[in-house]
Amino acid sequence: MESVIPCCVPKGRPREFDVDEALTAALRVFWRRGYEGASMAELTAEMGIAKPSLYAAFGNKEELFKKALDLYEHSKLAYMTEALKEPTSRQMAQRLLLGALEMQTSNCDPKGCLGVISAVACGPEASSIRECVIERQKSAREALIKRLEEYKEEGDLPADIEPEALARYMTAVLQGLSVQAGAGASKGELQSLVDMAMRTWPGR
Repeated sequence: MESVIPCCVPKGRPREFDVDEALTAALRVFWRRGYEGASMAELTAEMGIAKPSLYAAFGNKEELFKKALDLYEHSKLAYMTEALKEPTSRQMAQRLLLGALEMQTSNCDPKGCLGVISAVACGPEASSIRECVIERQKSAREALIKRLEEYKEEGDLPADIEPEALARYMTAVLQGLSVQAGAGASKGELQSLVDMAMRTWPGR
């Protein structure tokens, strides 16, 4: 059942808006602009609501961003959680990279990584947002490290491979892919990056 909240307007009868649709619209703005680059004027215009309605439904801008980040992780990064279920490290790595490639070459979303954009672009005034993004990235990396340790224990990875170093390598490749996509790299160029990463993968 869709959730709706009365939308405050200066005159006339209050109208209702779909909270999920408004949050999806806010995500698009944050994804394009980053946290600090997204103005309240652009957010409310894209969401189709007035400021009082935004505050009533989502709290302040910081809380709205965190809710948008939750949506981003749940709807756009679900392939990461699924990838960790793969039986071999090579299959896991391939699913991660192809999932990122598919997202970055989609025509329906902005390019680049919301986490990278917001963490890099945040100044001192938005340090709490930067810390929030970095903490979430840390949690994701720790999950990847844990899975790589399991692959190593199973004999799927060479004994001299350090799971933490391999996780950082994979993270760097994924972030590099998103940065290049945001800079306008073609699908073919991004695919070549994926192919190179898979050729150097140490797992069988």
